[in-house]
Amino acid sequence: MRKILITFGSLLWVMCQNPTKENKLTRLITAYESYEQSDNEQYPLGDYSEQRFEQYAQFCDSLKNELNTLDYKLLNEEDQISYSLLDFVLNEAVVEYQFKTHWNPILSDAGFHSSLTYRVRPLTNKKSALIYLRTLEGIPTYIKQQKALIEKGLEAGMGQPLVIFKGYESTYNQHITSTAEENFFYSPFLNLPTQLTEAEKDSLQAAAKTVVVEKVIPAFEEVKNFFEQEYFLRTRKTLGVSEIPNGKAYYQSRIDYYTTQQMTPEGIHSLGLSEVARIRSQMESIIDEVGFKGTFDDFIAYLRTSPKFYATTPEMLLKHARNIAKKLDEQLPRYFITLPRKPYGVAPVPASIAPKYTGGRYVGSPKNSTDPGYYWVNTYNLSSRPLYVIPSLTAHEAVPGHHLQGALNQELPDHIPQFRKNLYLSAYGEGWGLYTEYLAEEMGIYETPYEHFGKLTYEMWRACRLVVDTGIHAFGWSRDQAVTFMASNTALSLHEVNTEIDRYISWPGQALSYKIGEIKIRELREKAMKELGSDFDIREFHEEILKRGTLTLPLLENQILNYINRKKQKIQ
Repeated sequence: MRKILITFGSLLWVMCQNPTKENKLTRLITAYESYEQSDNEQYPLGDYSEQRFEQYAQFCDSLKNELNTLDYKLLNEEDQISYSLLDFVLNEAVVEYQFKTHWNPILSDAGFHSSLTYRVRPLTNKKSALIYLRTLEGIPTYIKQQKALIEKGLEAGMGQPLVIFKGYESTYNQHITSTAEENFFYSPFLNLPTQLTEAEKDSLQAAAKTVVVEKVIPAFEEVKNFFEQEYFLRTRKTLGVSEIPNGKAYYQSRIDYYTTQQMTPEGIHSLGLSEVARIRSQMESIIDEVGFKGTFDDFIAYLRTSPKFYATTPEMLLKHARNIAKKLDEQLPRYFITLPRKPYGVAPVPASIAPKYTGGRYVGSPKNSTDPGYYWVNTYNLSSRPLYVIPSLTAHEAVPGHHLQGALNQELPDHIPQFRKNLYLSAYGEGWGLYTEYLAEEMGIYETPYEHFGKLTYEMWRACRLVVDTGIHAFGWSRDQAVTFMASNTALSLHEVNTEIDRYISWPGQALSYKIGEIKIRELREKAMKELGSDFDIREFHEEILKRGTLTLPLLENQILNYINRKKQKIQ
């Protein structure tokens, strides 16, 4: 980001341009968006210097103080939402800096270096090719800046535990190739747009080969040396984040952020155990339904080992996912009033990150991009990717889950500020994703008892997260204890169980958002159905959930309660 900077003096000038409360809010939002959208040719991948993080935190703190001088009650409903969301994100920026989260940009399945793979997209014209070349040229500076931050984290005892890094070499080794043509970052230049002349193609490819060989490959060699000769030797010995300096307060801050409401580790752990018991009972009913002779553990072992539940080729798995996706597409008009314009594709998780990656994920694209959204399916280690969970996975990651919600969020009307269109909060977004797995049952997507069991095992997976995440980060659980708990309660493959536990260790609190958000959405739906009776309209309810974009759970609850009251008044 560009060092603005919007200084405190210029910020005060922004505030004073118009005395009205509404206009002051608009100007605060404009100031925030201007900072967020700033750019600098020196840092095509963003400025990750310590100075930039400090300045950004100071800017957000100052902006938050100005925001809090507004009288919330005098704002209209839409501005109250914008106020609350801006206050939430500004507070998070300040908190993140206080806890120096920028000193630890590494997860078990992701990291500062592996996130670069998201930049690899098809090239649609000469301009996009030149922009991508500039991105590649910025990788060495980006790597050096990130290393400097991580060094500070290691000195402060904030490194990740070594146990999560089994197989981590795959995140950088695959980018250290002998030629540019073999390199994943060169791949967009293999299929350049047909409208380019041969001379233009040759020129772009020559430039790409040079930058990959001279900058990208050496940068990943530097990453390899850093991890293997320094970072892995200095990882922390403890597992839970509460055991690092100021760790308990940090974990509570992660709970506050990822649930968007006030909850305690004890309350979340108890809720998780309750949900596990409820879902376990439903799973056992399906085992009885299929006439399986044996224990719950025997049935799980059967699901994990029987070849009939697994694809034999990556193409077979992708075709199955695409088939489910089209079945879900067909149902959307029956459940939604507004549908997004942007389409999505189904594609494999890139091989360079697949070994440590989750079973699937949604990757969006900007509103005006020529790229679609993508539902990624992990085709690595096919024996760990059961077909009976694909309906749930597809509903969650594609439609009516992340693609539908994310694309609609970008397509919100003009009166909603841009920062809200760009905003993603896990409690809302992941809560919605898990709710849509439940919704897919109403849509008739689960056609066999095993697919119904797959839906329940995915819900159980998210319930187990409440127990495991708090267990690890608040109650001193070992990794083996967490693995055993999840493996004995879900039908996830042992490969997925292990990659998931490593993810929770490295990303405190995020795993809580799914079940907490889904519970709230289902609670609100039950309340609306009870209060409105035969006048309840599922399409209207979903419209109310989605039409204002990403919200905190308290804001979402307030919106739905207002909707119920308005609807009841109309009926009367």
